[in-house]
Amino acid sequence: MPTPLPNETTEGEGARTTSYAYKASLISSAQQFELTDDGLSWRIGSRSGLWPYAEIASIRLSYRPMSMQPRRFRADIQRSGGGRIAIVSTSWQTVTLMTPQDQGYRAFITELHRRMKQAGSTASLTGGIGIVTYAAAVAMLALLAVAMVGLLVRALSISEFTGALFLVGIAIWFAWTIGGFIKRNRPCRYSFDALPETLLP
Repeated sequence: MPTPLPNETTEGEGARTTSYAYKASLISSAQQFELTDDGLSWRIGSRSGLWPYAEIASIRLSYRPMSMQPRRFRADIQRSGGGRIAIVSTSWQTVTLMTPQDQGYRAFITELHRRMKQAGSTASLTGGIGIVTYAAAVAMLALLAVAMVGLLVRALSISEFTGALFLVGIAIWFAWTIGGFIKRNRPCRYSFDALPETLLP
């Protein structure tokens, strides 16, 4: 079994750090993040940096499922003056295995918000996908629902019960997957003291 990446909180001589790491792809090296007294420290490949908490301009939390890992969350963090990093709650382990890191991800994101508030941050805190994208997704979902109902009515009117049962199954699967994505990713704003539970593992 693959060894999980180290995600932990350590203390020593007055300093308290929280770390998190994940692999964005199978062939890439681990992306490493650490919350220190000075700010958010990160290392991605050959690049690294330290962002003071007060210089973080925005955080967007979202739910980003994939075929191999339906339970996947993401935080997009942007710095004032430029620069953006993404932190996700899963890590590639093997060709066929993407491992969830729910506890480590949640602890890291929660602690990041706590430290930013302590630093007097005025960052924009948003959740879900963009308003325009969300509206388009809802409209498409509504159109598909209307079309599905029309096909179901027609199948029942001509006694195609097998086809009707198939349509019902597709509708249930669609509502479970796409509906869940839409529900979790409803655009919202939140505060440092009230992170959206639907966008955290």
